[in-house]
Amino acid sequence: MLAAVVASVWLAAADNAVAPGEFVVEPPTLVNLGFEWKITGDDDRDATVAVEYRKRGDTLWRQGLPLLRIGGEKIWRDKEFFEYHTPHLFAGSILDLQPATTYECRFTMGDPDGVKGGAVAVREATVTTRAEPKASTGGQVRHVYPPGWTGKLQEPSYAGLKAAYYGPGSGDWDVMWMRPVKPGDTILVHAGHYKADFLNYVTEYGIPFHGTYVLTIDGTPDKPIVIKAAGDGEVIFDGNGAYRLFDVSAADHTHFEGLTIKNTEIAFFAGLKDVIGSSGLVVRHCRVEDVGIGLLAQNASSKNFYIADNVFIGRDDQYRLIGWRHSGIYPPTSVKSYVGIKVYGQGHVIAHNYLAYFHDGITVCTHGPPDVAKGEKAAAIDIYNNDIFVMIDDFIEADGGVYNIRVARNRGLNTAEHGLSGQPVFGGPAYYYRNIVYNTLNAIKFGGAHGAGLLFFHNTFIAESGDDSGGSNVQLRNNLILGIGHAKPVLKMLTFTSYSSIDYNGYRPNASGPQFVWQAPRGRSDYSLVREKGFQEAATLAEFGKKTGQERHGVTIDYNVFRNVRPPDPSRPHAIYPVGDLDFQLRPGSAAVDAGVVLPNVNDGFAGKAPDLGAIELGQPVPVYGPRVSK
Repeated sequence: MLAAVVASVWLAAADNAVAPGEFVVEPPTLVNLGFEWKITGDDDRDATVAVEYRKRGDTLWRQGLPLLRIGGEKIWRDKEFFEYHTPHLFAGSILDLQPATTYECRFTMGDPDGVKGGAVAVREATVTTRAEPKASTGGQVRHVYPPGWTGKLQEPSYAGLKAAYYGPGSGDWDVMWMRPVKPGDTILVHAGHYKADFLNYVTEYGIPFHGTYVLTIDGTPDKPIVIKAAGDGEVIFDGNGAYRLFDVSAADHTHFEGLTIKNTEIAFFAGLKDVIGSSGLVVRHCRVEDVGIGLLAQNASSKNFYIADNVFIGRDDQYRLIGWRHSGIYPPTSVKSYVGIKVYGQGHVIAHNYLAYFHDGITVCTHGPPDVAKGEKAAAIDIYNNDIFVMIDDFIEADGGVYNIRVARNRGLNTAEHGLSGQPVFGGPAYYYRNIVYNTLNAIKFGGAHGAGLLFFHNTFIAESGDDSGGSNVQLRNNLILGIGHAKPVLKMLTFTSYSSIDYNGYRPNASGPQFVWQAPRGRSDYSLVREKGFQEAATLAEFGKKTGQERHGVTIDYNVFRNVRPPDPSRPHAIYPVGDLDFQLRPGSAAVDAGVVLPNVNDGFAGKAPDLGAIELGQPVPVYGPRVSK
């Protein structure tokens, strides 16, 4: 009787009709657009938002992925570090557009229980994607030469970068801005080895004691300040062991192009949480080596970075794969190089970089729970077409991201821990699509901070799917997940929400033990689920589908679906595998071909009866991973 009374009270109090609220257009990137639509009501979570888009001037609308329903997911860190509950809204992206192009976007909210204010709610937005940043014309060109230069000088000329940036000065005169650079100016740095003796009070470099180029003058989006190699030979900025080499945390719209940076702990420092952060930073066609951190930006106010076509080389072991917590023949390694690229804020693009020998490759800063009311969040961040080789921990971490984190078409080979991490994402969606992960302990990490809103589409994982950590509001579609022979399941997943789902994926099971392991709540959500208790186990996909209702369209595959991919040897956990002749393209007629489900705006243009599984559609060109050829 009491249960019936409680149920009737809940039904009476339930607010199932959705009420649309504020509509937010996130900062556009070069190829993606992100949106948020706040709501109240929809207690039964059956409202939807359909997405359509078209180039301005076109007549036909194209369908996008529906926005993701977010709200009420609990995100917490073990040991009571924090607890966060996601606000109620829809969020999502329109993906893989063209730069510098205007799009008309239409969003239609519907609900079987009704939409307050009308049968449906429609929002429209006209948004232009960003153009690739470039130098302005008409500014002054300043020429920088290394000490001892004996060749002809182009004027105006300066000995060292600091003199060109602020005007001449040394010692205490260093803080006097005599003839500073202006927005739109270009500083051309001529070939040479720029290594400051920062213990020398009088020095040509103007950076005594700390060894850091502290740059504080703002450019503008149309008139950035550009620091660029002159093109007459390699330009090497040697940090000489300085903690930070370039500090641009107080300078907006600064471009670095074609430089080599080495021998410093942090090559580019661009912001500190709760202190200061820069926007419009460009690092392009640079080589960063022998560093602890390539680029670090931790402030929520930072926007619109463009980090592209660079090489980042850390100091970790190049010959053995060693994790930071798992022992074996070799003890766990200490951190020699922490991270290649770490950012926070909005609108950042991290594309076509090569990274090797760090603890982590590319990460969103694990900032803790966001203050979305103040707009302090990581959103609209793109990480695509990067090539990542040999990490201690993870290839890519969306950890700390909030809405619309896009991780696409990256390739990661050899990491001792995990491939792609969402520990945690504070609501999502975090899109992980068309990535290749090869030779790692687990392909996916939810970890001790349980992320929400993680969407995995069309990835190729040459590794088992994950461990027994859990996430919420998770979807897996059209992935290839191939076991490499470890004594564990090919799929093991705990989810705290019954609306997480997996289907249309391809699996290569390992030889022994239950291969498909799943735990989900009986109700809509349950955050008290305990690892290793209540898991449902199955030996086959058919059995798994009957027990769980998941993966009813999944297929069993093997390595022969690829043109040429061999599994890593599980008996050699420290081995490093080169790209070599690995070919992740599918063989015609294999079980992965035409086995997927249509995902609008993700697999448009597929050939055959249905989309293929995995990262590369049969007949489509292989993505360019890492730096592109300079134009």
